[in-house]
Amino acid sequence: MHASAPVPEFAVHTAALTKRFGDLVAVDDVTLTVTPGEVFGFLGPNGAGKSTTIRLLLGLLRPTSGTARVFGVDAGDVRRAHRHLAYVPADVALWPMLTGAEILELLAALGPGIDTTYRAELIRRFDLDVDRPAKTYSTGNRQKVALVAAFATRAPLLLLDEPTSGLDPLMEREFRRCIQQARERGQTVFLSSHQLAEVEAVCDRVAILRGGRLVEVDRVEELRRLRRTVVDVTYRGVAPALDDAAGVTDTQQLDRNRLRFNVAGPPAAALRALAAAEVVAVSMREPTLEEIFLDYYGGAAR
Repeated sequence: MHASAPVPEFAVHTAALTKRFGDLVAVDDVTLTVTPGEVFGFLGPNGAGKSTTIRLLLGLLRPTSGTARVFGVDAGDVRRAHRHLAYVPADVALWPMLTGAEILELLAALGPGIDTTYRAELIRRFDLDVDRPAKTYSTGNRQKVALVAAFATRAPLLLLDEPTSGLDPLMEREFRRCIQQARERGQTVFLSSHQLAEVEAVCDRVAILRGGRLVEVDRVEELRRLRRTVVDVTYRGVAPALDDAAGVTDTQQLDRNRLRFNVAGPPAAALRALAAAEVVAVSMREPTLEEIFLDYYGGAAR
């Protein structure tokens, strides 16, 4: 009896991954890990290096330095690495004379196996007419073909690069359902996106890429805590004395009896200041992932 092969510790592992194009450094010393079964968000605006990183993971580009591995296999060993993955690009190109059904069969034959029952369900859910030739498909329908092919595969890793471009809101909801079902099956999802609400809704952890460099990797809820709590206060009489309260920043007087401020870290000092005033109403909220993301980019991103 043969011992089973050990399961790799990481679905994706990059170490000091760097890619230069002449004087341009597109990916700069990126080190990250994605564990099997995780839904991992990869965030950044156009030009941040997201797609270049994915092309390095796919073995379509060779790194200038550093390494990229997929389930323990060097990404440059394309034949072996691609046994573990399915890929959806941002701009899907299909064989124009083949029908959607023929393309799905071709992609199934090339990949690591397919769940045909689930594929038929996805075709219905994405409202995809597979009897038409691909040359008649809109951008959204081309995207649907790629998504159906990827989600129906048994590949342990789904590499999705801006996968919902061209989809309407109803189809985006189906996409999120598919991500959840992939997680339940134990598949790993690497989702590159600039749609922050999408990433916030489906991902376990998020990496933020800026100018080719990682500026943060953490769980979504931890990223929120790294920033601040936004507090709105309505009061009577004298305003709360917040000037010396630890962690309070950016106090704004909204009108005569309303103010807003941010709290970083424990809120005890701010709460004591509020308790000493005649407060009528208080609302507190965590920042969205979009607000956190904009903090990294400042005025340039705005």
